[in-house]
Amino acid sequence: MFHSIKKVGFALTIAAGLCGAAFSAQAADTYKMDPTHTSVIFIVNHLGFSNYQGRFGGASGELTLDRDNLAASSAEITIDLSKVDSGFEGLDNHMKTADFFDVENHPTATFKSTSIELTGDNTAKITGDLSLLGQSKPLVLDVTLTGEGDHPMTGDHILGFAANGTVTRSEYGMTYLVPAVSDEVTLQISSEFLLQK
Repeated sequence: MFHSIKKVGFALTIAAGLCGAAFSAQAADTYKMDPTHTSVIFIVNHLGFSNYQGRFGGASGELTLDRDNLAASSAEITIDLSKVDSGFEGLDNHMKTADFFDVENHPTATFKSTSIELTGDNTAKITGDLSLLGQSKPLVLDVTLTGEGDHPMTGDHILGFAANGTVTRSEYGMTYLVPAVSDEVTLQISSEFLLQK
């Protein structure tokens, strides 16, 4: 039972795209990302010396699960690029400029799932389109179902996911400091999604 529940959960993921209890089998279920329990980390190599990490706040997203027609399931995540956080205000302000994210003209990045390939009992590859800096390119996320169940205090039904992917930033026109700052950027996403009643 749990084996099949895990596989159904991946039809939604993104990240994502990203059950035992009481689900209705007759309609698609909608889940919303819990921003207070979501982490979007980016990792770049700096001059070959270190793998530097930062994060994006302000992520939002929605998963739609149709268990009778998994192909109709979908996931969408939006990241507020103005909330980039390296831990250093000067660097954050630089990353908001046209050298990097050009937040004034492109304030958000969006991932929309297009297909799902189950790779194990609790893993999947989620392919989608990442829109960034006015460009849209395919992105594959390796996703793991990290947990599911009812919240012990609120009773909300929750799906938890971890997702990893690699973005080549020059494909979106972000060539500043390549290769001193690596062209390939690793994304690590961890999130909880709440079933909407």
